[in-house]
Amino acid sequence: MDVAAAEALAQGLKFLGAGLAMFGAIGAGVGVGLVVMGAVQGIARNPDAAGSITSNMILGVALAEAIAIYALVVALILLFVA
Repeated sequence: MDVAAAEALAQGLKFLGAGLAMFGAIGAGVGVGLVVMGAVQGIARNPDAAGSITSNMILGVALAEAIAIYALVVALILLFVA
């Protein structure tokens, strides 16, 4: 294998690794959807608890989105540093 082919293979594997790292964003999207679904159902069943449910929902959404941000950071590190 010559040098150009080896560099092309390494670049392609970098892109593949970055794409695979972004699978964490799928989990975050599903997590946010489930959190909001549960919050909407809870508010529909007990409207008096809407304030408490909403604040807990926002915390849950923020924690789920943190996972997506970590996945994005890993993908960017793979693309530009490795």
